[in-house]
Amino acid sequence: MKKLVGFITSSLPENNFTIDLALAMKEAGVDILELGIPFSDPVADGPIIEKASLMALQNGFKLKDLFEVSEKIAPHIDTLWMGYMNPFYKYGMEAFLKQGVKCGIKGAIIPDLPFEEALRYKDIFKQYNQTIIDFVAPTTPKDRIKKLINHSELFIYLVAYAGITGSGAKEDLSEIISYIKQITNTPLYIGFGVDSHTAYEKSRDVDGVIVGSAFVKHLIDDSLNYNEKITNITTIAKEIKEKINL
Repeated sequence: MKKLVGFITSSLPENNFTIDLALAMKEAGVDILELGIPFSDPVADGPIIEKASLMALQNGFKLKDLFEVSEKIAPHIDTLWMGYMNPFYKYGMEAFLKQGVKCGIKGAIIPDLPFEEALRYKDIFKQYNQTIIDFVAPTTPKDRIKKLINHSELFIYLVAYAGITGSGAKEDLSEIISYIKQITNTPLYIGFGVDSHTAYEKSRDVDGVIVGSAFVKHLIDDSLNYNEKITNITTIAKEIKEKINL
């Protein structure tokens, strides 16, 4: 069965809601949760997730909130922290990883950490039984893909197009997917632009999909109450999980 990875912004609107939402998403078919760390300059993210980060920061988000939420979520669903390098660096990478062990986190997705820099942290991540998820883009040369894949664990994050999340751009990925499948058995998941309308097409030749903006747009909709946000997000999760497994 193909996997569904779901991204939500931590602590938006507040911690208990994030916990309730994450557990409901698991019941709706989400296999892995990306718990987003709010940051003031999320360079890989489009306006929806960027707005969610800003709203969480304006609400007073602190890293202690991330850890509090993670402790309640990670025992029930495989959880990754998705964030930019600045918070990891300022808090201290090893201190972050120790918190990850305490919370039961599986690893991290750090989109502004280049592969060569990520290699410096692979051993310490392994020491704490966590992993850094590697990205492959449509523009990544084959020799570089081979290097990335040799170090990949858990899954490979295939970026569906060059640009930011949620923009809906399209690329022909058939060649790059075929090449990756020839040289590794590591699961390949596709992200960027995946929603209930595109999930079936995007998932055809990969092992799973990563969905963010399609969920987060409901988090930032102030016209919805808490129950409506959860209902909308879990309904979409169920639709996507069904479509990718047709």
